[in-house]
Amino acid sequence: MAPGLPAEESKLNYAAHIRYWRRNLKTFLPHHYTGNDSNRMMLALFILSALDILGDLQGALSAEERQGYIDWVYHCQLPEGGFRPSPATDFGPARNDENKVWDPAHVPATFFALLILTILGDDLERVKRRAILAWLRTVQRPDGSFGETVGEGGRVEGGNDSRFGYMATAIRWILRGNIEGPLGRVPDIDVDNFIDCIRKAETYDGGLSESPYHEGHAGFACCAVHALSFLDRLPVDKPDGRLRGITNLPLTLHWLASRQTLTLDDEDSIDTLGDESDSAATCHDAHSFLKLGSYPSSAGEQSFKDQPTSHFELQWVGVNGRPNKIGDTCYSYWACAPLKVLGYLDIVDGKPIRRWLLDRMQHLVGGFGKLPGDHPDIYHSFLGLVVLSIFGETGLQDVDAALCITNRAKRQLESLPWRRKILGLDGVQNSDWAQDGGIASVAGYASISGG
Repeated sequence: MAPGLPAEESKLNYAAHIRYWRRNLKTFLPHHYTGNDSNRMMLALFILSALDILGDLQGALSAEERQGYIDWVYHCQLPEGGFRPSPATDFGPARNDENKVWDPAHVPATFFALLILTILGDDLERVKRRAILAWLRTVQRPDGSFGETVGEGGRVEGGNDSRFGYMATAIRWILRGNIEGPLGRVPDIDVDNFIDCIRKAETYDGGLSESPYHEGHAGFACCAVHALSFLDRLPVDKPDGRLRGITNLPLTLHWLASRQTLTLDDEDSIDTLGDESDSAATCHDAHSFLKLGSYPSSAGEQSFKDQPTSHFELQWVGVNGRPNKIGDTCYSYWACAPLKVLGYLDIVDGKPIRRWLLDRMQHLVGGFGKLPGDHPDIYHSFLGLVVLSIFGETGLQDVDAALCITNRAKRQLESLPWRRKILGLDGVQNSDWAQDGGIASVAGYASISGG
């Protein structure tokens, strides 16, 4: 056997991953997460969705715990709509018109909160749906981009890249589907202006960037593609008069597929081009990035059939976020998920990516690290699990690549009567929206891994 070849097919250690995620759910997180307490809604979503993907959500939660988490999420809902990212900014009875600017509704937190409620089987009846959709308009800037919050003087705070557009359009899709225009008396976001914002961020090489003239980045590309899917503005074969994103689909597909790399860890990033170790059998460095054209033709495969192969030849294929970077667990999601949403996942070979994740990134205690040898963390562990499900990993629940929740949870959301009424799916066209439910009265809240 050629050196470095896997002795047997790589395996996902289900038991270890279940233990890892249950430990995150039931106990205090490591001290490294202290600085992320303000992002507790995000951590809760990753933990609960991971357990659902593993098929362990029912076993991990009692009915009382499930209801406790639902009530905790609603406790983080603001009187004017939207959700805070953690209870840390809750002033309680002391909250007033002067200090509420320090406890604002938060786009990512609202996105995560709605997904958590969906995963836990809540009907979202207590969500202030009308108020949230009206608020979404206020976090959109004149240039079409979205921010995180509304600050003093009505100023939109936060970045203007496609991450916030992705989450804002997802919130909109969850609460009203992809129908456009005013809903009842609630105005819609400016869809065309947002699409124009995405188009301006497309790069010369097919990627999508943070803003015009910046470098293409897989994370921004993924968020842009997902947002376009929520708005039903992905590219189509024949123009239909609607402004759509991704103006050069073949180039973008090539850019996404080119995120595959044989540079897998820090040692690989040392460029040995031209030195004595640079040979067909040993070259495994920064200049040896895998391109789409690297796959041999059928005739080429016959020429070396039954011959020993070099250790680096497509046994493990990493995925990076930008050209000339090493492989990173999270970018296997950021590069492959948009291919799935666009319907072109088959242009990459999932087998060597799977081996790379399971052989190099999977940790003994469960979860995935960012790089080979790294300890697992919640962010990379979650996205590693999601991308394995996208590639059809046996035993994992199938996921919606854009929402990062199981299709079981998505179907639960799509079956809710109030949502079906809005979309006219039961033969009853929504003429005027029912009033939002109020916030449930709760004496306390259930914490997620951290009190």
